[in-house]
Amino acid sequence: MKQVYRSKTAYVLGWVWLAFVAFNVWDLTAHYNGKPSLVALAVLGAITALVYVIALRPATVFTEHGLLGRNPLRTTFVPWAAVADVTVSHSVNVAYDEQVLRLWTPMSSARERARAQRRGRPVERRGRFTTEPTLTKAEQAAAEAFTGKTHADWVGEQIRERADKARRRGAEAEAVRVTWSLDAVAVLVLAVALVVIAIVVS
Repeated sequence: MKQVYRSKTAYVLGWVWLAFVAFNVWDLTAHYNGKPSLVALAVLGAITALVYVIALRPATVFTEHGLLGRNPLRTTFVPWAAVADVTVSHSVNVAYDEQVLRLWTPMSSARERARAQRRGRPVERRGRFTTEPTLTKAEQAAAEAFTGKTHADWVGEQIRERADKARRRGAEAEAVRVTWSLDAVAVLVLAVALVVIAIVVS
């Protein structure tokens, strides 16, 4: 069973942009006025290509056999047993075969990390009366478990756990596969072509 992790903000904004583009393409087609419309369509197409590559394509995918890191231009498959180490800074870094895969998503910003550090700390209680709800033991345990951890930290832990389980099972490490993303390359080539068309037409 696949589990997909990505930047929700980037993903939502990417789809919002696509909706915006769809409306504008319809409007420019319905009210076509020659060169200005062609230039606007070319610019929209070029920006949409970048949005796809940067916001919609990147994902970290857990499969039964290994980790699939979809970065903007390349896709890397690392079998669980081949994962040597996992570190988390602003990104999740997976070490394998003396190389490091830096996952494009999820990432943790300084603001998110600061918010994570505050999460789970005991609430200051002033006065005799309090309006703060009392947490159950399970809720307190969950809050303590996630104190100081960002989404990237949690994903890093999941990768580490799966790699440890694969090694304990004695799973053989398959070959690591790194491939160029044909869809991303094709989209970027299309974006360059649209920019050239816009320059020529204008």
